[in-house]
Amino acid sequence: MRLSLAPRRVPCQRSGQDRRALSEPGVRRDQAASATETVTLVLGEDSPVPETAADVEDLALRLRGHINQLGTLTSSQEPTLLRAQRLCSDGLPEGYVPSRVHLVKLAEATQELIAKVQQDDIGATPPARRRAWRKPQPNVLRGAVLAVALVCLVWAASVPRT
Repeated sequence: MRLSLAPRRVPCQRSGQDRRALSEPGVRRDQAASATETVTLVLGEDSPVPETAADVEDLALRLRGHINQLGTLTSSQEPTLLRAQRLCSDGLPEGYVPSRVHLVKLAEATQELIAKVQQDDIGATPPARRRAWRKPQPNVLRGAVLAVALVCLVWAASVPRT
């Protein structure tokens, strides 16, 4: 089975995303997971070498998009991000071997950026959650009322009559 190299469009990819939404841990994991899939297409042992120049260009565009998305989740002065952005700004070289080498370098830079984002995500503390009380089942309530009634009955029977 061969994986499609056609770029998948993310609905909110071109729109200005809110930074608060990007800082949520779930969003970080989703972006890191999709970037990891693309990196696996390039660096995976079982993945074939891209055959055509269009395949190389598609993969390079995907990796550049992942670097841009992951760049919003890290510090702008992060050396890993700066290295990845420098590779993104370089054009795709002409020729079979140089273009594949550039693609591998882009994938490795993306992989380092994924590791940095995940490392930062682990260091972040999750927000404190309140304990949610479960709603008691009707039989539990009936049993509690019966127990209170029996205690009252025993107490009333033990009081001396005057």
